[in-house]
Amino acid sequence: MSETIVVAGATGYVGRHVVEALDARGYRVLALVRSQERAEAPGPFGAPSLRGRVAEWKVVDYSDSTTLRGVCEGAGRLVSALGVTRQNASPWDIDFLGNLRLLEDAERHGLASFLYVNVLHSESGTSLTMRSKHAFAEALRRSRVAGQIVNPSGYFSDVTDFLLMAKKGFGFTLGDGTAKVNPIHGADLAEFIVEHLAEPSASWDVGGPDTLTYRELEELAFRIAGRRQRILRVRPGILRPLQWAADRSSPRVSNLTRFFLESLRIDAVGTPTGDRRLEPYLRAIHQPPAGNMRSPSLWVEKY
Repeated sequence: MSETIVVAGATGYVGRHVVEALDARGYRVLALVRSQERAEAPGPFGAPSLRGRVAEWKVVDYSDSTTLRGVCEGAGRLVSALGVTRQNASPWDIDFLGNLRLLEDAERHGLASFLYVNVLHSESGTSLTMRSKHAFAEALRRSRVAGQIVNPSGYFSDVTDFLLMAKKGFGFTLGDGTAKVNPIHGADLAEFIVEHLAEPSASWDVGGPDTLTYRELEELAFRIAGRRQRILRVRPGILRPLQWAADRSSPRVSNLTRFFLESLRIDAVGTPTGDRRLEPYLRAIHQPPAGNMRSPSLWVEKY
């Protein structure tokens, strides 16, 4: 009988690709979801449906520890792509506490490993998302379960925000836009994850094959959108008053503002992985085959 792998966050962009890759390699997948119906529907940004790829379903609520007890029973390993971005849920409740509850169950049932999809530079971020992810990564490093931490530089799906802005005829960079990023396709990241499942505790910084500055990303988005470039250069000095205002708006606005602005300030370049290129992906998103991809503006769920 093939090894059972628990996948948390299976309904999100990365989680769906992970399930697909595991199933293709012959693993038995136990998917943790909030809705099986939604998981079996087409996924975000061309990510696959999970119909026919999952051996066992468990409907869970990551904020309710009682629904997570025993999810690891009979499994060999766990992969967590669990996390929130734009939802109303608190990153502390999901990214940290939700994953911590999963880790406790993994320890209780003696799993061989827990692979966590983190984010590059989580240790230096001030947003609640980054602090929650970093806090869990530190807890995982101290666990008796072998902890494998994958730090993506960013996802192809994230870059669709630049395309959405370009379609509306505007874009912006922070300063001269020279900070660099090499986002990775979800399928390439999933293949990397599955290839490293059986390795001992480790941490990897990964990205895609294309490294661009944020200015170059904006220019690419305008070319694909077929719009005249209107790129506003935002002075770094405006960050503090913007964050001050966001902090006094709501916890959700504060978190999103900090997460987004901080991502534009520093290089986020991981080891180039995979061969899927960014420009063809964005062109497919811009003009998707009929019925094949959801509009990026309609999908915000990550877990």
